[in-house]
Amino acid sequence: MPDRPRRIIVAITGATGAVYGVRLLQHLQHLPGLETHLIVSEAAVLTLHQETGLQRREVEALAHLVHKVRDVGASIASGSFQSDGMVIAPCSMKTLASVAHGLSDNLIARAADVVLKERRRLVLMVRETPFNLAHLRNMTAVTEMGGIIFPPLPSFYHNPQSIEEMVDHTVARVIDLFGIEHALAPRWAGLKGQAAGDA
Repeated sequence: MPDRPRRIIVAITGATGAVYGVRLLQHLQHLPGLETHLIVSEAAVLTLHQETGLQRREVEALAHLVHKVRDVGASIASGSFQSDGMVIAPCSMKTLASVAHGLSDNLIARAADVVLKERRRLVLMVRETPFNLAHLRNMTAVTEMGGIIFPPLPSFYHNPQSIEEMVDHTVARVIDLFGIEHALAPRWAGLKGQAAGDA
C-alpha cells in the first residue's frame, strides 16, 4: 500500500448538474486520508453561479488542490502522478467527445486520458437528454476504453424527501465505485412488507 493519501481528481464542466460536483467535493473533503484535485472549466464557472449561486473561489475552497483548466503541464497531466481515479461531475457532451477521441485539448480531457491509459477508474456523469447517435457512440467508446458512464439519474425507491437527498444518493453511488467508505446514504435493505412468493 503506497504511503500517500488516496487521490481523487474531480472535474466540473459546463453541463447542467453542477450541484453533483459541488456535493461530491463537500463529502470527499471530510473523509480521512483523501486528497482531492479539482479542475473547473470556464463554462462551469457560469453554470455553477447560475445553478448554485456559488462563485469559483467558493467551489475551489472545497478541494485540497486546484488546477487551471488550461494548465496541461500540471501534475495530474502525467501518468507518473499517482491517483485513484477521476470523476467528471457533470460531464458535458463536448468533454465526453474529447475523452472518447483522446483529444487532450485541455487539462480535464488530458487528465481523463491519463487515468484511462494508466488503467485507473474514470467516471463520467454525463448530462444531456435526449442522446443523439454521436453521444451514444462516444459513450460506447469510453466504456470500451474502461471508463464508466454514470448519468446522474435520480432513484426513488428510497423515498427521497428532497432534491438534496436525491443528489446525495447519486453522489454516494459514485463514491462507492472507488471503494471509499462513507455514511452519505442508507444502504438498500430490500423491500419491506413483501412476502417472498409475491415476486
